[in-house]
Amino acid sequence: MKSGNLSETAEFLLLGLSEDSELQPLLFCLFLSMYLVIVLGNLLIMLAIISDAHLHTPMYFFLSNLSLIDICFTTTTIPKMLMNIQTQSISISYMGCLTQICFVLTFAGLENGILVMMACDRFVAICHPLRCNVIMNSKFCGLLVLLSFFISILDALVHTLKALQLSFCTDLNIPYFFCELAHILKLACSDTLINNILVYLVTSLLGVVPLSGIIFSYTQIVSSAGGKYKAFSICGSHLIVVTLFYGTGFGVYLSSEATRSSRKSAIVSVMYMVVTPMMNPFIYSLRNKDVMEALRKLITRISSFH
Repeated sequence: MKSGNLSETAEFLLLGLSEDSELQPLLFCLFLSMYLVIVLGNLLIMLAIISDAHLHTPMYFFLSNLSLIDICFTTTTIPKMLMNIQTQSISISYMGCLTQICFVLTFAGLENGILVMMACDRFVAICHPLRCNVIMNSKFCGLLVLLSFFISILDALVHTLKALQLSFCTDLNIPYFFCELAHILKLACSDTLINNILVYLVTSLLGVVPLSGIIFSYTQIVSSAGGKYKAFSICGSHLIVVTLFYGTGFGVYLSSEATRSSRKSAIVSVMYMVVTPMMNPFIYSLRNKDVMEALRKLITRISSFH
């Protein structure tokens, strides 16, 4: 196996979900439709929250940020996949791949942070209702989002800059429709010990710790007076989204470690990268009367202009 600095020699190859040429038009239409649903659905949620003064609360502030992150998260991967199908090319440049990894890590970290903030907001609102407006004020909520953004950017840059130092063998096939850090490390010919330590360390800190915070918040909510009813009536949507995000996220990680089937790993990655962001607007709108009412007013307002 010949090795060398990939920045000087070659490109990665994104194998995608199928190499069957007859399936490519179907995949293109399917993912284009899903991408449009993600963008339009999350955009509507954002506009509904911005346009309705009754929704200018911490809960909906975090929800609008989650919708924006979902749009950005999928935009880092799906357009490139659609372009590759359309041009019948599976290549992605060295810098393009590292840039995609950086953005995927950034927005995944941000979504992780926002879900934790939403759980904390529900905990304060239910367990400490009299102090909720004081604790979860707009300035504090804004600082939390900025802190999450800073941590996510720092995490993404550390992994990306360490990956820049790697050299790669001639096997440059990635069994996904996007550049995935763990598989990039498997393709490297140079020593990846430090890279892998960073991955496990950061996964523990930015994955397990926030998830523990969410579990603690809901444990306190459920143990409070009438908490079980409130947890499922007020926080049901958030619980579903948390389950989808962490369930599919850990599914991608475990499938890549436990199976050699690249196709199975690729299908699980679709759940994490595409299906979850697509489901979020439906989960929050269909289960939330305030959001549904705001959407109705927004659509009525838009229709009146025509």
